[in-house]
Amino acid sequence: MLNTENIQSLIDSGEGYNVEFKVRVPSKVRELTEEICAFANADGGYLLIGVDDNGQISGTGLENDKRSAIQGSISEISPTLHCELYAVNIEDKTVWVIDVPSGKDKPYIFSGSIFVREGANSQKLRTVEEMRSFFQECNKIFFDAIPCPWFNIYADADEQAIKDFRMEAQLSSSTANKQIFENLELFTDKGIAKNGAAMFFGKQPERKFPHAVTRCVLFKGTTKVYIIDDKTFAGPLYQQYLQAMAWLESKLQVAYKIEGPGPRDEIWEIPLTVFKEAIINALSHRDYYEQGATITIEMFDDRVEVSNPGGLLPIVAKDFGHKSMTRNPLIFGLFTRMHLVERVASGIPRMQEAMKEANLPEPEFHTDGIFTVVFKRQNTNSANHDIVNDIVNDIVNENEQAIINLLTATPGSNASEISKHLNKSLRTTMRYIKTLQDQGLIEFRGAPKNGGYFLKIKQK
Repeated sequence: MLNTENIQSLIDSGEGYNVEFKVRVPSKVRELTEEICAFANADGGYLLIGVDDNGQISGTGLENDKRSAIQGSISEISPTLHCELYAVNIEDKTVWVIDVPSGKDKPYIFSGSIFVREGANSQKLRTVEEMRSFFQECNKIFFDAIPCPWFNIYADADEQAIKDFRMEAQLSSSTANKQIFENLELFTDKGIAKNGAAMFFGKQPERKFPHAVTRCVLFKGTTKVYIIDDKTFAGPLYQQYLQAMAWLESKLQVAYKIEGPGPRDEIWEIPLTVFKEAIINALSHRDYYEQGATITIEMFDDRVEVSNPGGLLPIVAKDFGHKSMTRNPLIFGLFTRMHLVERVASGIPRMQEAMKEANLPEPEFHTDGIFTVVFKRQNTNSANHDIVNDIVNDIVNENEQAIINLLTATPGSNASEISKHLNKSLRTTMRYIKTLQDQGLIEFRGAPKNGGYFLKIKQK
């Protein structure tokens, strides 16, 4: 049974893959049972009754008839599932806890359907075919839930990965790491860390999971013949996301609209938000059982492709863009807690809308075997490219734009580093740098020997 301190810690961590808040018992008790069934089909979890969605403790009473109704409804789950129901006093208020174990006899069925946990939400699988296909595709064992005996999270965790998670998840600094790890259900019933914990928080997880990396390749032209740049990013999954985004930003074209004092408006040839969605989707949903392929981001003159091993699960393929199901619920839940996933099944529509708003073709999706999303780049003859150039007050040439892109990704670069990046002589590079300085777009900071160049907000 959880004590007061444990419950308070769960509340401080917020709702997620393993925790659900309810202000009171809903009028239809079956709604609770659906959540319970979903937890049992995942890694277990806690339903806290008497807590609102914002984590405020209101407290609630639970009369005998309500408790009997809950127990009676749980008994309708098949096969039999044993849950604990008990009360805990916090701040002179009563919070009721339904403690749901991770079921050993999955799948669990309630009212003829399976309910599964997807991030901080529960979803219903409606047909026998969907149920059979889902558990067959996932081998009945999620890769990120498999015990990882070589990983000791207290000794082998990447400190920066933990700091990043705490900050993005907005966790209280007073909550100990140990308590957070337990709340996130990063361990099996035997206390062994799971694969998902190692990939998300481990130092150099690629040593044991060499396929769990992100490869970024820049090609010359529109075919895979000439490679200009080839980088493979490893480490904790969130770090891979950040590195992949930085790589993309260093390669994509960006223009600047500067109107008076204040931050400049960046106008990217493809909206960055679509890449954020695509990369998080790839890291969360890829088939980690497939060890012969990696997540790849490939950039060509006319397009950018983001691919990850594993096609769509059958139940998702039937309603693509509207229904979501992940092969890695623990990893997906961690990204959800970091607010990198807004709501279930919303990523595809957001990518489509962002491309539409930028007057670009909607993304193309290829879903067989390897899931690939294709984003079309602008070309010099496109109307959208002309519009962007028209609204930019300070037009720079291709090489000067490349310097701005570099300083966006790596501020403080010196002239030699910029020259190497452009593949131009130092004398030619200094001419571009001077032009940008004269336009008020960049500035030099620091001592002459060890200083570097930085973007500058232009004042009018």
